[in-house]
Amino acid sequence: MKPNVRIYTTPWCSDCRRAKYFLRLHDIPFEEINIEEVPGAAERVIAVNGGLRKVPTFEVSGRFFHCSPYDPQKLAEELGLEVGQRSSPRVSIPPVPEGLS
Repeated sequence: MKPNVRIYTTPWCSDCRRAKYFLRLHDIPFEEINIEEVPGAAERVIAVNGGLRKVPTFEVSGRFFHCSPYDPQKLAEELGLEVGQRSSPRVSIPPVPEGLS
């Protein structure tokens, strides 16, 4: 079963673009919340990140974590995806296409 994912982003954040690309690549549905447009979203991100405004911040089934700087390995692990185990399907972590960095 795929996790229920909410991602808090800003339009100018290259780490956010990379994280959304990762989610789409692995067919993980997500709800995107632009913290610059949604009232209270920036405050929530700050509250769950120890007073820091870190994007992208993820909420997965009620649990929060950030992926800033972007780390596909950490993101895969946080989402409960199998990474690098020979006996199970592996999550591929390809390079990010031009323009997303």
